[in-house]
Amino acid sequence: MSVETAALFRWNPPSAITPRGTVVVIPGRGEHGGVYERFGLRLAADGYVVTAIAADGAGDAVADLIASETPAPVVLAGSDTGALQALLVAAGTDAVAAVIAAGTPTGSAVGDADWETELGQRTSCPTHLARLAADADLGRGALGAAIPAELTDAATAARPRVPVLFVHGAADSVAPLDGVRELAAVLPAALVATVRDGRHDAFNDIAHRSVAATVVQFLERVRADASTEPIVTVESTGDWVA
Repeated sequence: MSVETAALFRWNPPSAITPRGTVVVIPGRGEHGGVYERFGLRLAADGYVVTAIAADGAGDAVADLIASETPAPVVLAGSDTGALQALLVAAGTDAVAAVIAAGTPTGSAVGDADWETELGQRTSCPTHLARLAADADLGRGALGAAIPAELTDAATAARPRVPVLFVHGAADSVAPLDGVRELAAVLPAALVATVRDGRHDAFNDIAHRSVAATVVQFLERVRADASTEPIVTVESTGDWVA
């Protein structure tokens, strides 16, 4: 079930499932919360309340959600500049349990201002391509705008002490993977999930099912105790690599 208001989109778990926590999604350049419907529905099906907020005023919106007694733990999930916002907000409060950062830009991260090229930089998923192409509320060419240096500098220096899961496309031409690996290396607790052939919109790209499954595993680990070993470990044999 989804609920839309003027400022946010929310996807709730089925009524028979007790909520297992809250995921607050912060969109990136040119996006709005509705772009994350598929992602929200998948996480909601696994018991998480998912709320997508506006990027402007993200810190205040997160504080308001926490004050409204939203189900704990509260985890921030941001994409593109929303990932930077998530890192900043998490570093400034003890009420956020973890961060999931997708397509995190660690430099100016300028894409192509041409809309058709931008679509290809964002995703190779036909469904998501069609969703973006038909969305009149999407800021076309937004990836062509440089990110203010003060935002990137502040976010990469924020050092949130909570666990951070970076989800990043291996073929992301907007925000190169090497910068994310360097950032993860200096954080107290960080994981980097690299999506094979993935592009910039990691939550909504063609491997969105595998990404959502990885996110749910991370959320369950945060719920249990983020300092413990993974709940499920996989050993590989033959040609399959764990």
